[in-house]
Amino acid sequence: MTQPQGGLRGWSAARKGRVSRLRLTSLRLRLVVVFGAVALTAAVSASGIAYWLNREAVLTRTQGSVLRDFEQEMQNRAGSLPERPSQDELQHTAGQMATSSQRFNVLLVGADDSGKTVYGNSNGLNGFSLEDVPESLRTAVNKQQDVTGGNKSPYHLYWQRVVDHGTPYLVAGTRVNGGGPTGYMRKSLAPEAKDLNSLAWSLGIATALALVGAALLAQAAATTVLKPVHRLGVAARRLGEGRLDTRLRVSGTDELADLSRTFNRTAEALEKRVDDMAARDEASRRFVADMSHELRTPLTAITTVAEVLEEELDAESGSIDPMIEPAVRLVVSETRRLNNLVENLMEVTRFDAGTARLVLDDVDVADQITACIDARAWLDAVDLAAERGIHARLDPRRLDVILANLIGNALKHGGSPVRVSVSAQDDSVVIAVRDHGPGIPEEVLPHVFDRFYKASASRPRSEGSGLGLSIALENAHIHGGEITAANSPEGGAVFTLRLPRGVAEPADRDGADGGEQGVTTGLDEGDAS
Repeated sequence: MTQPQGGLRGWSAARKGRVSRLRLTSLRLRLVVVFGAVALTAAVSASGIAYWLNREAVLTRTQGSVLRDFEQEMQNRAGSLPERPSQDELQHTAGQMATSSQRFNVLLVGADDSGKTVYGNSNGLNGFSLEDVPESLRTAVNKQQDVTGGNKSPYHLYWQRVVDHGTPYLVAGTRVNGGGPTGYMRKSLAPEAKDLNSLAWSLGIATALALVGAALLAQAAATTVLKPVHRLGVAARRLGEGRLDTRLRVSGTDELADLSRTFNRTAEALEKRVDDMAARDEASRRFVADMSHELRTPLTAITTVAEVLEEELDAESGSIDPMIEPAVRLVVSETRRLNNLVENLMEVTRFDAGTARLVLDDVDVADQITACIDARAWLDAVDLAAERGIHARLDPRRLDVILANLIGNALKHGGSPVRVSVSAQDDSVVIAVRDHGPGIPEEVLPHVFDRFYKASASRPRSEGSGLGLSIALENAHIHGGEITAANSPEGGAVFTLRLPRGVAEPADRDGADGGEQGVTTGLDEGDAS
């Protein structure tokens, strides 16, 4: 039966989750490895010590019993033989010695009456022979010691453990004191080796079980310790995403519980601080918006009066006293500057409040740039390199604001001629505005789009308010585009506007565009000097 696709996906997702939890840099994996290493070291050490102690105990006990029995047989039976025994006597005695409780093989070596070396073997001709005895052991057995107060016997019992064809043996030898044959014994240690092998397997299995138990214990400890840490990480990510109401459930009195309480207190303080800042920011925006709206009515009246005064200045009748003419022209200029500042502040308020919206239309970019230049009488100062036919879905009024600010800023602070070029790239249209001035200082470049930023601190008062380029950037952003500023290798500054050729109206910009009627172009020349 075919497994449902959902089941396969669920299994795959669960498997990926487990793999991600046990990645090489995972604290859980490192904890399991450390626990396993400690448990393995402890188990191997304990098993090694236990094996070594048991091995020595088994071999020492077996070896002691065999050597005592062999020594006793040498004293009782071999010691009763004549000094020069015959081969039959040696053979008979070796057979008797081999019937002891230890069941070892015996080899007796002596000299008969004629001085010939004779042998007695408990297993016959094909049994234990002198060649099976190590040379070093034979030398030690046949070496006569000096008899002193501390050494009462010229010959002693010597033994050695050897391995023959994979089987361990205990080989021992001694001579009868006072004259007589030399005796050798060989005892198989295979039963003891089998018991020790069983012990080694048991200790190995116990070590493996200890390692598995340590891994399970580490997993349980990791789950207990890391689950609160994981919850804390998730909560921190949510807090970073702006979900300031995130809180942790606290239980217990340990360090992790204290950490959770600290996180909750921090999140609560942060939420309160952000709410206070948002409230102050909202109050500031409302104040600017209200102030701008309140200023519009008196400004309208003042602007009307200023226009009348300007007409009187330009009239041929000369009705205005020449002494006050400079003051009148200053009032007219400052009134226009104040009017532009109020309109720019209202525009900035709309962007901050999220109420600015696009009115999209199919625009020929070259025609739009030409209209912008022509409306401001910049035809003689601007060199336009744009082919007709490059269309894009844009807001014509906001595009005019962007172009007016960029071109006006280049004319004011750059130098003529100002070159405007247009090119189509993939799904976007790129408009570059380059001047032939000294360029923008490197320390100013990061701040040219900042609000109220002026490059020269010595000129705090200028015709511009410092809002034009920031408004241009906001208008580019609402289209989904971008404006960048740089210096051209050939000299002068270059502002590059990149706008998508087809955009959808952003959802967060929907809503009434309050007070949009009568908005000026937003031209604020002289923002970046």
